[in-house]
Amino acid sequence: MVTTMMVVGSGDNGGGGGSCCLKWWQHKSNRCYHHHNHNGHCNGNNNGGGGGGRGCGSGRVVASGFVFCLVCFVMYGLIAGLYGWVILTSPFCSNESRGLPWLGCQEDNEGSWSIGVFFGHSPFSLKPIETADVWRNESAAWPVANPVFTCASASDSGFPSNFVADPFLYVQGDIFYLFYETKNSFTMQGDIGVAKSVDKGATWQQLGIALDEDWHLSYPYVFNYLGQIYMMPESSQKGELRLYRAINFPLQWELYRIILKKPLIDSFIIDHDGEYWLFGSDHSSFGTKNGQLEIWYSSSPLGPWKPHKKNPIYNIDRSLGARNGGRPFRYNGNLYRIGQDCGETYGRRVRIFKVEVLTRADYKEVEVSFLFEESSKYRNAWNGARYHHLDVQQLSSGEWIGVMDGDRVPSGDSVHRFLLGCASVAAVAGLIVLLGVLLGAVKCIIPLNWCADYSGKRSDTLMAWERANIFSSKVRWFCSRLNRIPSFLRGLIKPNTYTGRIVLALIFAIGVSLSCRGVKFIYGGNGAEEPYSWKGHYSQFTLLTMTYDARLWNLKMYVKHYSRCASVKEIVVVWNKGIPPKLTDLDSAVPVRIRVENQNSLNNRFKMDPFIKTRAVLELDDDIMMTCDDVERGFLVWRQHPDRIVGFYPRYVDGNQLEYWGEKYARTNKGYNMILTGAAFIDSQVAFERYWSKQAKPGREVVDKYFNCEDILLNFLYANASSSKTVEYVRPAWTIDTSKISGAAISRNTKVHYKIRSACLMKFTDMYGSLSGRRWEFDGRKDGWDS
Repeated sequence: MVTTMMVVGSGDNGGGGGSCCLKWWQHKSNRCYHHHNHNGHCNGNNNGGGGGGRGCGSGRVVASGFVFCLVCFVMYGLIAGLYGWVILTSPFCSNESRGLPWLGCQEDNEGSWSIGVFFGHSPFSLKPIETADVWRNESAAWPVANPVFTCASASDSGFPSNFVADPFLYVQGDIFYLFYETKNSFTMQGDIGVAKSVDKGATWQQLGIALDEDWHLSYPYVFNYLGQIYMMPESSQKGELRLYRAINFPLQWELYRIILKKPLIDSFIIDHDGEYWLFGSDHSSFGTKNGQLEIWYSSSPLGPWKPHKKNPIYNIDRSLGARNGGRPFRYNGNLYRIGQDCGETYGRRVRIFKVEVLTRADYKEVEVSFLFEESSKYRNAWNGARYHHLDVQQLSSGEWIGVMDGDRVPSGDSVHRFLLGCASVAAVAGLIVLLGVLLGAVKCIIPLNWCADYSGKRSDTLMAWERANIFSSKVRWFCSRLNRIPSFLRGLIKPNTYTGRIVLALIFAIGVSLSCRGVKFIYGGNGAEEPYSWKGHYSQFTLLTMTYDARLWNLKMYVKHYSRCASVKEIVVVWNKGIPPKLTDLDSAVPVRIRVENQNSLNNRFKMDPFIKTRAVLELDDDIMMTCDDVERGFLVWRQHPDRIVGFYPRYVDGNQLEYWGEKYARTNKGYNMILTGAAFIDSQVAFERYWSKQAKPGREVVDKYFNCEDILLNFLYANASSSKTVEYVRPAWTIDTSKISGAAISRNTKVHYKIRSACLMKFTDMYGSLSGRRWEFDGRKDGWDS
């Protein structure tokens, strides 16, 4: 947008947003000369004049308007930059802390695909690996959770990758080989990678790149024929369908033959009724992209191949699953094909089709139900936005295993965010011009030589072109009318009035909001609060809170927020008093279980619960709100130190003065020796057993007596069980205590609350020994999360 600044006189006959200058005027500073001509326009020595009264030339007056816009833009930029620094850039968070190298896993327009493992009694009852309770104690991933293979897995092994997708399994006894597409971070080209698992897909060893050509490769369909292992990757950029044979499985392959001189994508070969059938899509010719499918047949998987009589079998809407989405499979004597639904976005979901007729002359399939539970966590889930490839096979044990890819963002998300950010910046520029118009700094919003009434000097060539070009005349006519807007707006909204000031303040506030949104769209990432891997693994935890009927509104907000956090597997609500809510009253993305207690006791917080399926439990009061990223950081630290209480609220107990103090006291003493379990990760098996041990019975009686101090008791029990460090602090970016709003909390009277807890300290010291001598300094870890 052009924001040339003009001085506008006052009069009745001015064109293009300005009126004539009523007197000859000279100003020493800008050396501007004006006179009144017969058309009522202002003419000046610097080509000032018609259609809006450029009048005062292009000297300081023009510069002052430009400076106004520049200063405003810089001011908005500083505000947006501060927003980005405070809100979008966490001082605790970095790629290095997530275990990612500086190169690899760089988000681009194709997404951020990962790979997960699923198990089931049939191909139609697949459940994610976390439901199988696969435990890896040495890695503290209890249980292992999807995704099991990511671009970080490849990049950390020395093969920088932006994403991994299109997984195919090749099973040899108890060893699983995973072939997949990996996007090389250097060449930005698809290669075929391979990894190995010896523990049913829980962990994967990256073996390397199995196939790397000078063109894009994907969809590595691997199969066995007569004792030889073959791979038929998608290589449509080469314009042909190629078949490779393993000469040293799984890393060395040679080109065996070119199957078809045709750029088929996502192809597979299947034997059926004594013949071999090749399915693939050709998007090079006219048709519906991602909605086209062709079939070819042969007496051998090595060819030669003949086209099906009805080719193309499909050339329909891309949402109907024509494009292949993985290996076909047989179940109960029937053949099933997997297709991609690309309707909402590329690779939105997979669909399953039962093949009813497959002959040289005919083909018929019907869609069957595929009950795959999609995550409600959207971008916080690794496959929350789309999943487009499935390879499912039956193991020798009879169990079915599937590998599926998934992405947390839709196709083209980064470009979409960038365009929205640019649109926000453009809107801010428009608001700056509007502010300048209302404040009088901007007198003209279109250059005068665009205007019909402009009487400045033009070349003969330009004038001839203008006379011959009707469109240019219409444009200048429109611009001249547009230049009347500043005068109209200043007449409508007067900045020196109360209403005018409100309008200016509102415009400024909208500009601030748009500036921040622009920064968020362009630099704020995809909006996901992702989990942190530990030793290449992800896991899940149970969220446990204790509440009662007076805090139901708290609970609803609590469940809705935390259920969307990536690593939350289940929420357990310990209901101490009153009528519990219905599960339908709670908006949750994960299962919620309400455990109704017979007695209103704080000891119920650590009650043994055989239905908890994870080792990690986050004890979190229902009146504490923090970001999912804070929670995920705490979970990572606990997996590094599962023998400790890892939490967000540190306390320090001085052995010489047994009084309870807040966090400020710990900061003053530059150390801590307690972590409040109102927001802390613990090992459900260890912590609950200690709390309900015979040794802890006197302490539980104190808790019931004071209706307080259950968290202090657990700290003493941990300290009594080990001479090493038993607590670990993680600093949250921010927290909100909603009990301050409702007033429904046992700690609302701080003075009384601290007095009771001081009494508990003395009793627990007599029972379990002193915490004197235990003091752990802040900022002791390399990640800086305990500062």
